[in-house]
Amino acid sequence: MAKYLIHPIVMGTKVFDKGMMTHQHDYGKPYTIPIYSWYLEGGDKKILVDTGEMAPIQSDDREKAIGGRIYTFEEGLKRWGLTPTDIDIVIHTHLHNDHCENDYKCENAVIYVHEKEMARIHDPHPLDFRYLEDFIEDVEENGQIQSLSGDTKITDGIEMIHTPIHTDGGMTIMVDTPDGKAAITGFCVIMENFFPPKEIRAMEMSVIPPGTHVNTYEAYDTMVKVKGAADILLPLHEPAFAGMEVVTATSMEEIRKE
Repeated sequence: MAKYLIHPIVMGTKVFDKGMMTHQHDYGKPYTIPIYSWYLEGGDKKILVDTGEMAPIQSDDREKAIGGRIYTFEEGLKRWGLTPTDIDIVIHTHLHNDHCENDYKCENAVIYVHEKEMARIHDPHPLDFRYLEDFIEDVEENGQIQSLSGDTKITDGIEMIHTPIHTDGGMTIMVDTPDGKAAITGFCVIMENFFPPKEIRAMEMSVIPPGTHVNTYEAYDTMVKVKGAADILLPLHEPAFAGMEVVTATSMEEIRKE
């Protein structure tokens, strides 16, 4: 069975209220999150999870806030000897614009995404302004999109699991690594969502749902399941990954201790 190394590449950032990450907790605190494209190194395919922002803000203050460098799509791929046309597979956690703006550059890739994300990006709810169909029209017209209806094995060692927490079609990516099963979350959270501070645990909550979600109760229950299913948790916007070349079980434990 294939084992993959997971390389987090920062391809954008956002600065907003921390409550956008942590439901009913830490509102009013300015917070900077990285936006990642994850390169899965292993097997016989060049695989990315999400493609990040087309024109990320690259500034000293944002890089200092996340503790790592911010790359353009081309710069980030070049670190691993790749170009956009080298990519064979793009796997999408969801289709909010900051996760798919560089899809059109991956003209040779098969792109996997849940069918509910495709429906939403063409007909978004007024409450969710993050869907912009411009970013997927080219790859859709090219026939690159493989629309999924549920849990799907993509290739040896990689499976997509439907986790409708942040969006209706959110997909968590389960990846076999040398350190065990890793979960790249299909919903926008940080490590604190999975390992809350003591004041949250004192309320008998073992996780914190994301600040934006489809259904709070279902989000909580699904997060608990994901937490129990993975040896390595990769919250989609955890800043501590920004300075890492590869995520391991040891690095995850170090983050939890901080």
